[in-house]
Parts: sequence; C-alpha cells; structure tokens
Amino acid sequence: MSDVAMATTARESASIELLIDARPRDIGGFAVRRALPAMKRRRVGSFVFFDHMGPAVLAAGEGFDVRPHPHIGLATVTYLFDGALDHKDSLGSAQTIQPGDVNWMIAGSGIAHSERSSPESRRAALGIHGIQTWVALPIEREDMEPRFEHHPSATIPRVEIERSTLDVIAGTAYGRASPVSVLSPTLYVHARLEAAARVSIDVEHEERAFYVVEGAIECDGRTFPPGVLVVLRPGAKVTVGCAVPSRAMLLGGASLAGERHIWWNFVSSSKERIERAKDDWRSGRFPKIPGDEVEFIPLPER
Repeated sequence: MSDVAMATTARESASIELLIDARPRDIGGFAVRRALPAMKRRRVGSFVFFDHMGPAVLAAGEGFDVRPHPHIGLATVTYLFDGALDHKDSLGSAQTIQPGDVNWMIAGSGIAHSERSSPESRRAALGIHGIQTWVALPIEREDMEPRFEHHPSATIPRVEIERSTLDVIAGTAYGRASPVSVLSPTLYVHARLEAAARVSIDVEHEERAFYVVEGAIECDGRTFPPGVLVVLRPGAKVTVGCAVPSRAMLLGGASLAGERHIWWNFVSSSKERIERAKDDWRSGRFPKIPGDEVEFIPLPER
C-alpha cells in the first residue's frame, strides 16, 4: 500500500495519524528498508532517518562493509538484533557492537566513520539484523565537538510489563532513563512482545511512533506487518498487542525546532553548512579513520 493510501486510511483512526511503508534501498550492495524520511513525514521527534537492515545471512567470505563516510549535525544510533559490526571513526574509536549494545555517535561539526564485519566473522556464514537511525541535533548544538559513546547491553534499562520486554535504548520511557547522552527529550525503545501480550505506549513524549520489525502488531483494531511505521496522534492513549511473538521499535520525543535539510549523510538547519561539508569531503579535509584510511565512499554526483 502506498504512503498516500495508507495516510487516507489512518485519518479514520482515533490513535493513528499516519502509516508509512518502509521502502527498499541499496546501501552499497546491501538491501535495507527505509521508513524515514518519507514523503508524508520527514521526522518523528528528532529522528530524521530510520533504516531496517536485514534480516540477512551473508555467505562465508562475505561481510557487511560500510566504507568510511562523513556526517555533520546529527547523532547516529546503531542497534543490532543479530550479528556484530566493528565501528571505527575519526576520533580513534574502535568498538565492536553486539546485539543489545548501543553505539551513539555525535557527528556535530564533522566526523567520519565506517562499520564492517570483522575478518574473523567472515570465515563462516553470518547473520545481520538491526536498525540504523539518525537523530538531528538541536540547532544550537549542531556544530558541537564530535563524540562517541558505547553502552553495553547490560547497562541498558529493561522493563518487564505484561508479557513484554522493553529496553530503553535512548532517552526516557516507562519510568526509566537510558545512559545515552541525548540532547533533547527522546523516546527510543526496543519492544519484544510474547504471543497475546498487550502493552501501552508511554505517553510522556510529544511525538511517538512504532515500527514493526517482526511478527504482527495490533493497534486500534488493525494488524500491521513488518516494515510499517505507525505514527501516533499526539496525546492519544495507545495500547498495542499481538497474537504471535513480535518485535517493534518505539521512537519519538520532543518536536524538533526549526527546519532540517538532509543531503546524503549531512543534516543541518543551514544549506550553506551542507555545501561546506560537501566541499570538505570532496577535498579530503575530513579527518581520517585510524586503521581504515584507504577506502572511502565518494561524494555522490547528485
């Protein structure tokens, strides 16, 4: 179903403002499903980008390779359900991320990073499944110093409610606060629901949505399959459930103040700032990544 058709259906719901089908995209030989940005909705809270990677199995000898590339004006959040990736960045960070861990990288004034399967993991077939998101920074913090944080899964708050397990990845929800250093009110939760579970969506945040990863999520008398982002009406009291074991991501937060422009991997309130970033990457002025200095993703022609 198209964004337009789904949006028309959503207007009839007391709880649902908009439905978005994630669209297939290629990120250098690896297929993802992209839910944000979309034609009908550019962001939810500060989330301006939402990619669902996999699930996929890579053959022995292959691997996941996102070559060095730049960012400005955002924070990236990598969260895995399966597999592992080695993160390296121009700050000198080198960190393997495992399922349930949180890599939070603030690009600010500019950073380059790469994410790859390790040489050891390529020796056998390996699975990869996870979510990659971008969070736009507040305008007054867009050019802050870059920063990288890694939070092991054991440090991420977990809430058990009515046959549901809720991990608070970033921000606050269900009375718990993540250790991730968010810069604005944020909702980001990994929700695992057993069959016949029912759970209310936290009402603390101004803007909220849920994305169906696996199974099927029931909301407001309808059932949504994997790949659908369900944007909720502000203030609506929403309960979701499922007939089969399911997985979803809850996302949102405070409404983002001011316009944001997105071009390739750059996010900024200023088009001129994006032009400078383009020229910096084209001219090789971004700092190099220790241990991954040779390859890079060229600036797109368009």
